[in-house]
Amino acid sequence: MPLFNTTTMKTLNYRKIIILALSVLFFSSCEEDLIVEPNDSINEIDFLNDPKNAINLVNGVYNKQHDFEMYSFSWIGITSITSDDADKGSSLSDTGADKAKLDNLTFDATDISFREVWSGRYDGIGRANNALFYLQQLQIQDVLKNRLIGETKFLRALYYFDLVRCFGGVPLVTTKIDINDAEQINQVVFTRKTKEETYAQIELDLLDAIEKLPMKGQYAANDLGRASKGAAQALLAKVYLYQNKWQEAFDMSGTVIGSGQYGLLQNYADVWRESGENQMESIYEVQCAAGNAMRAYSYVQAPRGTPDLGWGFNTPSLSLTTAYEPADVRKAATILFSDMNLWDGFPASAGWSNPRYNYKSYHSSIAESWNGDRELTGKNLRILKYSDILLIRAEAALNLGNSTEALEKVNMIRVRAGLTPLSGITMDELLKERRLEMAMEHDRWFDLVRTGKALSAMAANGKTFIPGKHEVFPIPQNEIILSGNRLAQNPGY
Repeated sequence: MPLFNTTTMKTLNYRKIIILALSVLFFSSCEEDLIVEPNDSINEIDFLNDPKNAINLVNGVYNKQHDFEMYSFSWIGITSITSDDADKGSSLSDTGADKAKLDNLTFDATDISFREVWSGRYDGIGRANNALFYLQQLQIQDVLKNRLIGETKFLRALYYFDLVRCFGGVPLVTTKIDINDAEQINQVVFTRKTKEETYAQIELDLLDAIEKLPMKGQYAANDLGRASKGAAQALLAKVYLYQNKWQEAFDMSGTVIGSGQYGLLQNYADVWRESGENQMESIYEVQCAAGNAMRAYSYVQAPRGTPDLGWGFNTPSLSLTTAYEPADVRKAATILFSDMNLWDGFPASAGWSNPRYNYKSYHSSIAESWNGDRELTGKNLRILKYSDILLIRAEAALNLGNSTEALEKVNMIRVRAGLTPLSGITMDELLKERRLEMAMEHDRWFDLVRTGKALSAMAANGKTFIPGKHEVFPIPQNEIILSGNRLAQNPGY
């Protein structure tokens, strides 16, 4: 019988588990240790030596992904509303705290979105560091221990990847922190490393995770959704791409493609529906269930007005809407228009505040699992998917002068989208395919920055991108104050 199953992963309250009448609070912040209530017959290590409890220790690292500050309003704001793919949405008078400033590129270091993205990731990193500290001490079966270490290092790498893309070099906290050790806190928690050092740590974590994790197909069905070898390889390929390590990105994406574990779903629209969860196009996604899900991810983006389904933020831009070719099926799967009937039969409404909404974030109350709680819908968030890996392989290939390979991978994407294959490929054409394939999936801003297209794209969208400043977001001002000004601010803020 598997020690852990997907149902458990989706429904367990990971913060607290009750075994042998002990209550254990797993890492609510990076400063907190594992807290075990006093008991004469058992201590924290004995408790965790039970394999089921060791698994739950790591589940606490996964579970951080459900928090509002991780992938909800703030993440949506800085990854999507900033870009030319999306507008703020909602009503004109509702600024969404700082979301209007993000949309206009007039944000600053005091804005809440940067605080939440920063604190959320470091909370997750703290959980990962604490989990790794305890896992090294446990007397459990080596295969399981190594797998759990691999899962945790994958998650830590993922959290650091978000941070380095947003802020550049950041503090590298890779050990359990003693909150009473002021010197350690000043030297580690309050000292930024370079972007290169941050990427190097991410690579180390992912290379170790690759060695320790099983392939997706080697997991028991009940464990589907946990980080796999392919997930670590896919993230590493993306990490290489962001550093312009073209050969490494080419090779690693090729390893994922050649593994036989993944493929494109026939229907593009299915990728983001419940029917597409954990299917062959999925490499890694945040596992959710009704009542135990990412808080408000769908709700923040659902149509606002009459009938009211949500907050109505992050609406597809006119720029994105007009970028599709007439036959491209991705447009209808990405953009929810207010004058259409939705795929589940729900009628759209002229009473909605905006003409367009993010269709990929839509969660059906009619045709998908639904418990009536709009804030905690059970929709999984896709973090890594196979089409992304095909595009990484193509971009790396084209930068290496291998246009044949690049064309082949792009045409796989285009054919699935209902389009005619190209006879040749340029970088601009490839990046356009990436935009349309990954639209509203939180990559567009980073893609514009890393490819040097942000200045022109923002100008075309009526926004002013400032070179030397807007390539990264500001370090949250409250973190700088907390550090006693040891954390250096990014230029221009």
